Amino acid sequence: MIILKLGGSVITRKNASEPTLDTENLTRICREISESSYENLIVVHGAGSYGHLYAKEYEIGAEINSKKELERKKQGFSKTQNSVKDLNAMVCEHLQKQGIATVSIQPSSFIKTENKRIIKADLDLIKQYLELGFVPVIYGDVVLDANEKIKMAVVSGDQLIKYLAENLKPELVVLGSDVDGVYNQDPKDNPDAELIKVVRSRKDLLSLDSTKTVDVTGGMGGKIDELLEIAKNGIESEIINANTNNNIKRALNGEKEIGTLIR
Repeated sequence: MIILKLGGSVITRKNASEPTLDTENLTRICREISESSYENLIVVHGAGSYGHLYAKEYEIGAEINSKKELERKKQGFSKTQNSVKDLNAMVCEHLQKQGIATVSIQPSSFIKTENKRIIKADLDLIKQYLELGFVPVIYGDVVLDANEKIKMAVVSGDQLIKYLAENLKPELVVLGSDVDGVYNQDPKDNPDAELIKVVRSRKDLLSLDSTKTVDVTGGMGGKIDELLEIAKNGIESEIINANTNNNIKRALNGEKEIGTLIR
């Protein structure tokens, strides 16, 4: 089994002022998935401009101190959920056009968090879909939270990957990002930034700038933290540049050292 994460910055225009799909990129990526060899595949995608803008505007996950705040956050929850669901439908549609039998799995329908971390998720249906040969497509979403002070939280695609990996034990986790891997500095701003080929702990990182676009889920630093936790269970991950032609296909075919390995 392989878990493939498609970053929101890859399939959407993440720095757009309104939800915007990167149709060209998504079409190519779906074609690469269809051309690759895999037995069991789960696709997890980020919310990008379809989720982060609303989640930040309505401060989903912040403490609620009044009935007025609760009503406002409920509106934000609904808008965010509906927007990311639209994105998921488009991702599934593009995969289906390549002959891939997908099934959409909505996190807010089966996941609950406490203090913004997943505490409950029923994975039985996902296992059954995999057994039948479907490709489950899961995504960053908003969910109910057991903490009465916040009541609602954002579940990132990276946190979903961690939970799925720990419970389903995939052979490999692949993260399709918009950079070649993990750098000691933000490569978009620093031409001298050096690619780190293997990360075994946070100590391997000299410095890591956070992303500058709106991201309520932790940026690259958050991804690394989640993947290092997965690595403790012996599950290897690789961060690759999904904007580079055939990188997704190469990774799903078992090729290594395309980007940065987390082990």
